[in-house]
Amino acid sequence: MDKPKQIDELAKKLSGLMPGSLQNLQSDIEENVKSTLESGLRKMNLVTREEFDIQRAVLLRTREKLEALEKVVAELESSLSKESKTENEK
Repeated sequence: MDKPKQIDELAKKLSGLMPGSLQNLQSDIEENVKSTLESGLRKMNLVTREEFDIQRAVLLRTREKLEALEKVVAELESSLSKESKTENEK
């Protein structure tokens, strides 16, 4: 998504809703609306879709590694438990 283009379109739509008496100030109003929208979006700490997708992929890889490690730990615990039982029986 092209954020600046969407902001421009939204600013034009909002300034177009102004009463007819303010139409001569439309470009000034449009710039003020655009500036206000951009400022508000910056304060929201938003990320781009690309950044989101990258972090999602990193999280999925991390989750896969964690699951593999959990499986290894479970196998090691099971192995240690069996060895402990065998030693106790002797």
